[in-house]
Amino acid sequence: MPTSASSSPRAGSRVGPLLGLLPFLRPYAGRWVLAFLALATSAGATLALPVAFKYLIDRGFASGERTHIDRYFLTLFAVSLILAAATALRFYLVSSLGERVTADLRRAVYDHVMRMSPQFFETTQTGEVLSRLTTDTTLIQTVVGTSLSLGLRNFFLMTGGVAMLVATSPVLSGYIIATLIVVVAPIVIFGRRVRRLSRATQDKVANASALAGEVLNAMPTVQSYTQESYEARRFGGAVEMAFETALTRIRARAWLTAVVIVLVFAAIVFVLWLGAQAVLAGRMSAGQLSQFILYAVFTAGAVGALAEVWGDLQRAAGATERLLQLLAARSPVVEAETTVPLPARGGGIRFENIGFSYPSRPGIAALADLSLDVREGEHVALVGPSGAGKTTLFQLLLRFYDPDAGRILINGVPTQQVPLAGLRRAIGVVLQESVIFSGSVLDNIRYGMPDATLDEVQHAAAMAAAAGFIEALPQGYDTFLGERGVRLSGGQRQRIAIARAILKNPPILLLDEATSALDAASEQLVQKALDNAAQNRTTLVIAHRLATVQQADRIVVLEHGRIVAQGRHAELLRTSPLYAQLAALQFGAPLGQTVEP
Repeated sequence: MPTSASSSPRAGSRVGPLLGLLPFLRPYAGRWVLAFLALATSAGATLALPVAFKYLIDRGFASGERTHIDRYFLTLFAVSLILAAATALRFYLVSSLGERVTADLRRAVYDHVMRMSPQFFETTQTGEVLSRLTTDTTLIQTVVGTSLSLGLRNFFLMTGGVAMLVATSPVLSGYIIATLIVVVAPIVIFGRRVRRLSRATQDKVANASALAGEVLNAMPTVQSYTQESYEARRFGGAVEMAFETALTRIRARAWLTAVVIVLVFAAIVFVLWLGAQAVLAGRMSAGQLSQFILYAVFTAGAVGALAEVWGDLQRAAGATERLLQLLAARSPVVEAETTVPLPARGGGIRFENIGFSYPSRPGIAALADLSLDVREGEHVALVGPSGAGKTTLFQLLLRFYDPDAGRILINGVPTQQVPLAGLRRAIGVVLQESVIFSGSVLDNIRYGMPDATLDEVQHAAAMAAAAGFIEALPQGYDTFLGERGVRLSGGQRQRIAIARAILKNPPILLLDEATSALDAASEQLVQKALDNAAQNRTTLVIAHRLATVQQADRIVVLEHGRIVAQGRHAELLRTSPLYAQLAALQFGAPLGQTVEP
C-alpha cells in the first residue's frame, strides 16, 4: 500500500480527498443543518451591523433626537445578542461534531487495520499507522471542528459583504471587486505549494514516529549494544527533517498571508480615499461611507481568513488522503461469499499440494507441493532447519495468508470456505515469542476466553505450571504485568501464554517452540501439562529441541519447503539423514548411530 507523497503526484493541486469524509459526516446531517443555520444567522447578524450604524449616523445623529439615538443603540444591542447566541451555538455544534467525526474516523481506520493480513504489515510500519491515527486525524479534527465553519462563515461574510458594497456604492464596489480578483491568484499559487509541503511534513512525522516505535520496542537490544546515542541521533535527524519541511511550509503560508493582507488593505485604502472624496463632493452621506467602510473591513477580513482556512484545508486534504489510503487497502485474505461452519469438535487436518511464496519474497518458495494428513487427535511434530517452512504451515492454517497453490481442509471443509472468526476460534496458538498485554494476569489468561470464571482461569494456570508464581505475585491474579509483561521473566510469560491457550480449549493446538523459554524444571512441568492439554485434540508442534517431541505420534521432517521424511524418533534416526544429523548435533552422538538422550 503506497503511503508516500509520490503515490499521488497531482495531490498538491486539489482538496478533493476531503470529499472522502462525507460518509463520516452524513450520519450527523441534522446537526450539521442546525450548525449551518446558526452559522448563517451569525453571519447575517454581522452583516446587519453596518446598516444599523448607517441609520444611527444619518438619522439618529442627524436628527438630534434622543429617542431616535436610543432606538438605534437598542437595535445594535439586539443584533449583538443574536450574534452572540448564534455564534455560541455554532461553536458548540461544530466543535462537538469535529470531535465526533474524528473519533469515528479513528475507530474506522483502527478497526480496518485490525482486520488486515500480515502481508499488510510486511510493507507498512506500525509507527506509520499510529501517526495516521494521531497526527493526521488531529489535522482533520481542526478542519471539521473549526476551519470548516470559519471558512463558511467568512465565505458568507465575503459574498454578503460584496453584495452590500454593491448596494451601498456600485462605483466604489467595482474597485473592490477588481482587487479581489488580483488577490485570488496568489492564494491558488501559494496554496498548491502549501499542500505539497503539508503532505511532505506529515510523511516526515510518520517516518519519525515509525522509527521511535521500532526502537522503543527493542530497548533491551539497543542498550545491550550501547547504541542509545546512535538511535538518539537517528531520531533527531528524522525530527529535524520533519522540522525543516514544516518550516518551509510555514514560510510559504506566511508569505501567502502577507501578500493577501497587503493587496486587500492597499485596495481598501485606495477605495476609501475615493469614498472620502465622494462625501466631500456631496455624492455620498457620512452614514453610507461608514457602512461602506465596515463592509469593506468585513470583506477584507473574510478574504484574509479564507486564505488561512485554505491553508488548513490543504493540510487536511493530505491527511485525509493518507487515511483513505489505509481504509482503501484490502486484505488479500477474504471470506468466501458462501461460508461453511466447522463442526463443533474434531480437528482432522489435510494439506493438499500446498505451494506458497511470501508476497515480500516472490519467486522464493516457502512451501513447494507439500501434502500432509493429520488425523483427528494426532500429535504431530514438525522439525527441520530454519526456513524449512514449519511456521509457514501454521500461518497458512490460521489463514494469515492463503496458499498460492493447493488447499487446506479441516474435517473435510476447505479453510477458505470457513468464516475467519470460526476458523481461528477452533485453533489455539502458543508462539515462540509469547505476547503479554499491559493488563493483569487475569486479563491476559482470559484473552483466550473473555467470559471464563476465576476457577477456570486458575485451573488453566495450574495445568500450565503457572499457578505457583502467579499466587506469589503482590496482587495474585490481579497483578498488573506492565507493557509486554516486563514485570515477568521469559519463562513466566511463556507459561501465561500456554495457560491462555489451554483455557481457550480448542480442537486444534499449535505450539511453536512453546517450551523454549523455560528452565529445565518448568519445562518438565509444562511439557506434562501440554501433553495433558493435547489429549483428545489435534496438536501440531514446531520444535528445534528434539528431546521435547520424541513422544509425538509422528515426526515430520521438512527441508526447503518439502516433507523429506515422516515417522517415529527411532525410525527416523535410521531412515532420515537430515533428522539423524539434527539429533547428532543436539545429543552429541556420532552420525549413523542410534541416539537416545
